[in-house]
Amino acid sequence: VDENREIASRFRIMSIPTLLVFKDGKKVDAIIGAMPEKVLEEKLNVYK
Repeated sequence: VDENREIASRFRIMSIPTLLVFKDGKKVDAIIGAMPEKVLEEKLNVYK
């Protein structure tokens, strides 16, 4: 965010960490904040 404000602004990233999930070139989700690895895996498994 600090090093590339243009991209952060384009995707409206306001906090770190922010993980944007894209499918077929379109943003389908934004996962914001730190979380345990298992929780992150569960959230991402939806998009397999």
